[in-house]
Amino acid sequence: MSKRILAEQSLNLVDQEVMLMGWANSRRDHGGVIFIDLRDESGLVQVTIHPDSSDAFKIAESVRDEYVLRAIGKVVEREESLINPNLETGKVEVVVSSLEILNKAEPLPFSVRNEDENVGEETRLKYRYLDLRRPKMQDSLRARAEFNSVIHKYMQSKDFVEVSTPILANSSPEGARDYLVPSRLHPGKFFALPQAPQQFKQLLMVGGLPRYYQIAPCFRDEDPRADRHPGDFYQLDLEMAFVEDGEEVRSLLDPLWTKLVKEFAGKKLKFDNFPRISYEEVMNKYGTDKPDLRFGMELVDLSEDFEDTDFGVFAGSIKNGGVVKAICVEGGALLSRSEIDKFTDVARQNGAGGLAYINFKDGEVVSPIAKFLSETEINAIKQKLNVKDGDAVFFGADSIGVVNRVLGALRNEFAEHFNLKDPNEVAILWVVDFPFYEWDDRANKIDFGHNPFSMPKGGVAAFDVDTDEDRLKIRADQYDLVMNGYECASGAVRNYKPEVMYKAFEAVGISSAEVDKRFGAMIGAFKFGAPPHAGCAPGLDRIFMVLRNESNIREVIAFPKNGSGVDLMMDSPSIVDDAQLKELGIRLS
Repeated sequence: MSKRILAEQSLNLVDQEVMLMGWANSRRDHGGVIFIDLRDESGLVQVTIHPDSSDAFKIAESVRDEYVLRAIGKVVEREESLINPNLETGKVEVVVSSLEILNKAEPLPFSVRNEDENVGEETRLKYRYLDLRRPKMQDSLRARAEFNSVIHKYMQSKDFVEVSTPILANSSPEGARDYLVPSRLHPGKFFALPQAPQQFKQLLMVGGLPRYYQIAPCFRDEDPRADRHPGDFYQLDLEMAFVEDGEEVRSLLDPLWTKLVKEFAGKKLKFDNFPRISYEEVMNKYGTDKPDLRFGMELVDLSEDFEDTDFGVFAGSIKNGGVVKAICVEGGALLSRSEIDKFTDVARQNGAGGLAYINFKDGEVVSPIAKFLSETEINAIKQKLNVKDGDAVFFGADSIGVVNRVLGALRNEFAEHFNLKDPNEVAILWVVDFPFYEWDDRANKIDFGHNPFSMPKGGVAAFDVDTDEDRLKIRADQYDLVMNGYECASGAVRNYKPEVMYKAFEAVGISSAEVDKRFGAMIGAFKFGAPPHAGCAPGLDRIFMVLRNESNIREVIAFPKNGSGVDLMMDSPSIVDDAQLKELGIRLS
């Protein structure tokens, strides 16, 4: 029997006998000659079955879409008039002498060869193994493998050592709920699937490994959303010893992002040198800590210009300690009333009472609020926001948190509406200097703003303050990587001194004894000489999603769960037998 070849190889094997194996992509019966487009992992090739090959022809008559076939025959060149320019192998065909059905296929719930067919996501996920046969998904799987390969080669070129860390671990405070695994051998006790290998990678630094990395599976019981897969995800986990400044980590990783954007994805970069912007500045300019910088539209503070305004909404906000800010939307004066109503709904959904705006059109100021504003105030708006004829200015007036949230959301919606997000461009920035603590309104106390294992700027002396107000001013050496409006990585210089760790947790009401109980292995290890160290954890699913121009992370995961966190294909989560629960000492209520 001939050795199997791939469809794409047939072009170079004219006049040779070959064996092909794959799926029947389509079958056509043309007046006694049957044509089958055979599909394998390399593409399509036409196989032709003539009636004089009686056994093969009889089998071909029964073939249906997605039957798995073995075809043996001779590669021949097509006549010039029969060449198919839409097929890579369109200059040849395989004239079949032997055909075998390796497996039949029932009628499919949807076509795997028609990319344009509108198939519901729930159906696609239930039959994911069929969905994966589509060319787009095949390309995505191969691209992900290449993506991972680029990362591995880069990390190894920088002397990082790949280490696998445990999947069954202890609970850790990463900001989400743990997935718990009951222990059969230790009744009443539980493992936790790691939200991240945080403690293990820091312990590797204590263990003398200078640079560690892995493409790590992480598990968090979080609600799904378009850019976050429920349950499990993968991150590039890395850590570096003898690092005391986060810039060393950021600078080391920047060439990797450049390589992935330019060489892997074939896209252009908005910035060759990725900006570093403080959390405070990025919130004030863009209203979010993960801004899309492919476009401008910065938030401008007009509070000083409206201190003596006659417009009650603005005056009231300033009097109550709030702010007045605005964004200029180029071409916004052409928005229809219904379109403005849509943006007003976005503002309300984010906490605004309404949406004030001014149109600058044909040299005039057109707005329901224009009569309340003085000429001086109008001129200040024009000057500070660089307004041109045909633009519109939209305002936010409330507490700074509400205003930033509202205008940040509107900025993103306006960019979508006016097609300001170039799909062939990637804007990367690092957000730095995050607040170490934040105020928790529900608990009415301060809590960690980011990663509790981070080092405060200024070290242990940063905690020598007496009030929560002063603690909220502490900044951590933490940093986030942002790509096109998505948070794609978080990292920090680590808190490697036990006395600093105790002080950090003491401020949020966690005693030294509780710290020892929850993080005993790490605290204990630090007492034996931990080097300063820092690291980062880029989310690979999300980065890959951005580079592939996908808006939903489920499109770049081989076997994703749906929007409710359910695996429709495997029907999980599922009910387990009472015998299994009894063995684990678990009883359901």
